[in-house]
Amino acid sequence: MTVTDAHAPTGQDEARTQGPAPVPEFAARVASVGGSPVRDILAVTARPEVINFAGGLPAPGLFDKAGIAAAFHAVLTEQPERALQYATTEGEPALRSAVAARFSVRGLATDADDIVVTTGSQQALSLLATALIEPGETILVESPCYLAALQAFGFAGAHVVPVPCDEAGIDPDALDALVALHRPKLLYTVPTFQNPTGRTMPAERRAAIAAVAARRGLWIVEDDPYGELRFEGERVPWIASYPGAEDRTILLGSFSKVMAPGLRLGWLRGPATLLRACAIAKQAADLHTPTVNQLAAARYLADNDLDAHVAHVAGEYRVHRDAMLAGIGDALPEGSTWLRPEGGMFVWAKLPDGYDTGALLPEVVKHDVAYVPGAPFFAGEPDRATLRMCFVTQSPDEIAEGLRRLGSALKG
Repeated sequence: MTVTDAHAPTGQDEARTQGPAPVPEFAARVASVGGSPVRDILAVTARPEVINFAGGLPAPGLFDKAGIAAAFHAVLTEQPERALQYATTEGEPALRSAVAARFSVRGLATDADDIVVTTGSQQALSLLATALIEPGETILVESPCYLAALQAFGFAGAHVVPVPCDEAGIDPDALDALVALHRPKLLYTVPTFQNPTGRTMPAERRAAIAAVAARRGLWIVEDDPYGELRFEGERVPWIASYPGAEDRTILLGSFSKVMAPGLRLGWLRGPATLLRACAIAKQAADLHTPTVNQLAAARYLADNDLDAHVAHVAGEYRVHRDAMLAGIGDALPEGSTWLRPEGGMFVWAKLPDGYDTGALLPEVVKHDVAYVPGAPFFAGEPDRATLRMCFVTQSPDEIAEGLRRLGSALKG
């Protein structure tokens, strides 16, 4: 060994000289999908003086706090070992049976084995994306579309194609043409009181969509978090109940809007083979939804009249919706249009061409009011003149004042 060799730096010496190596980069999907603009807005507008129409949260003052507390107390008193233990991935039998019974009494025959309990219906979307979608495969969504669904499908690497819609929802002829062109794996839709638009798809369109799916070979993911919050009009049957859709529709539901979102309880209803695939994906995600929450929800359903509670909530929400509709015309610029929802939580508006609700938002927030710009809800070319406002968390007087502030911001 030469003198030079003896003093040559080792790999350890080089590491000490150069410092630690950088950590590996995040997966590309994190940067490509991004965060939720809605949650970003909520963080910016957290000041108590802001009248915030941006959220999608149910009214906390209407939670049945006493009934839910009593259900948890009963479960933890009578069966604490079971409530605090691991559970099966598919969900607690008592809760699956109760959910199935709620479907059956509404005309969609369902057994407990047709249900997998999920940690909110948002997890159901992630499980379906994992079970159904290969990176690069095409799926179809409404235009505009529920934002968190776009995130779930984006993380799965899907090629997301929007289907043209009008005030009644998806155009069946446009859907048929896009299915023929792209051969997509699935269609995602929120047909009742849609987020963000509040629109409801009529029965004839639901039947037409079921027929397209049967003829072309297509999964339908029917998301129904708001369907029980009806203020007026007649209930429209689920797409899953129409001929041709029975064996290819995955129906998602949740207690978040009718019981409490903090419970994080949702479900999948679908064909057995797909439910099995979703259960395997759920095993990898979280093993199971918290046992105590499931048992408490099942106990609540056994001891209380959830339908009566929901009817009360919907009645209150109707008053709030009417307050927003009464003042929105004075708040928005002349030439604006908006949809009148029959239920749910949202009003969707479009300002005249040339307006950009995203660019306007910082100035609007200075007036201590906020909305969600519509652009992030579009999978394709966005309509930047649109916005979404939630009407359920403020009182009618607060809604009137918020609309007054919005008018001052937009017209000032």
